[in-house]
Amino acid sequence: MGPIWPSYFQDCFAVIFMVDSANIVQISSSCIQLLSVLSADPLRNVSVLILFNKRDMPCLMSLTEIKSLFRIDDIVSSAPQPITTLEASARSGQGLQEVLSWLESVAVK
Repeated sequence: MGPIWPSYFQDCFAVIFMVDSANIVQISSSCIQLLSVLSADPLRNVSVLILFNKRDMPCLMSLTEIKSLFRIDDIVSSAPQPITTLEASARSGQGLQEVLSWLESVAVK
């Protein structure tokens, strides 16, 4: 789906980039895709939420390990957009309130 994303960027006021944190094999390709999204001109001034999903799954890396693999500190410090990171479980609803609060806060701006 990544190749068609730019056709939706023009009218965005925010981006929620969801990472499947239970799929360790895909972490690096997710990071590359995120960098592509962050470098798109229409998204230069939008707020970005990086959402680490499936935090309820067993046998996964810690959030600290995933953020390290993702090089999240480097991404946040070099991106022109304000970036927030949260963790969630779409299955259990854990973190959903924080996501909704973030979305509400960026929609008000």
